Amino acid sequence: MSFPTQRPRRMRGNPTLRRLARETQIAPQDLIYPLFVRDAIEAPQPIDAMPGQVQHTLDSLTREAEAAIKLGVHSLLLFGIPAGKDAKGTGAWIDDGIVQRALRQLRDAFGNDALLIADLCLCEYTDHGHCGVLDGERVDNDRTLEIYQRIATSQAAAGADVIAPSGMMDGQVAAIRSALDHAGFSDRAILAYAAKYASAFYGPFREAAGSAPRFGDRRGYQMDAGNVREAVREARIDIEEGADIVMVKPALAFLDVIRAVAEATEVPVAAYNVSGEYAMVKAAAANGWIDERRVLREILLGIRRAGADMILTYHAKAVAADIPCWDDMG
Repeated sequence: MSFPTQRPRRMRGNPTLRRLARETQIAPQDLIYPLFVRDAIEAPQPIDAMPGQVQHTLDSLTREAEAAIKLGVHSLLLFGIPAGKDAKGTGAWIDDGIVQRALRQLRDAFGNDALLIADLCLCEYTDHGHCGVLDGERVDNDRTLEIYQRIATSQAAAGADVIAPSGMMDGQVAAIRSALDHAGFSDRAILAYAAKYASAFYGPFREAAGSAPRFGDRRGYQMDAGNVREAVREARIDIEEGADIVMVKPALAFLDVIRAVAEATEVPVAAYNVSGEYAMVKAAAANGWIDERRVLREILLGIRRAGADMILTYHAKAVAADIPCWDDMG
């Protein structure tokens, strides 16, 4: 009888040996926790399309941040929902804007224990819901860049460690880098939403942030789902303009893009496990169709295997609490 000489199962039979040989790991410090903070509310508001997530008050935001930090998730991404909106998105850059107040409060509460990342866009702040100022019904790229510069310096002055422009305007990273440097914030990093696709997976976020466009869509500035080379080009352009980290968004339908960007660039690569991906897991788990813990483990390991150095995910706090138990899941 002939027996196999190659026996990969030798490396699987012992739990300690499996851990020792594991190629891809996830730790709480690899995760970024996106959080919504809303002006002029007295209590946290549940987000129906994202079970377990809320629009925070300033106080509840601070408590949630503290809970995440205690679990080892120190990186927080802030989205603001203002009390009022206008055509230019003024609430995005005013000194007492909701994100500016949140940044100051979190910095006072946690000092350098929290890495504060400020999403920079206009869609939550404009009455038309687009990511820039309009010329008729078209987003005016270059006028929008001037506003992005104001937002970036306002966020940095309020305490942001990292500015994360998500509007997909041409030249946004160069404009923001120039503004930050001239304002004395050359130490602040830029996390560029380099390859942000026009995706149906953003649906729940638009409820969470109140950012659905009142007309048209965002395909004129966000990327087409069929393109990979364009994503690599976008990432390279952003790096040339001064980006310190580049992001691919969404994650699950674009794992090949994460891999391509990671192989083509030398800066850290982030991937955004977005609201629709979160909602699908939550809905399936609520119906008893999947084991949520095991599915999350596989999803996040898959994103890491694809090449992401860090993952933005609404599951961050729950996953950080559960990581010590992952070895019991096989």
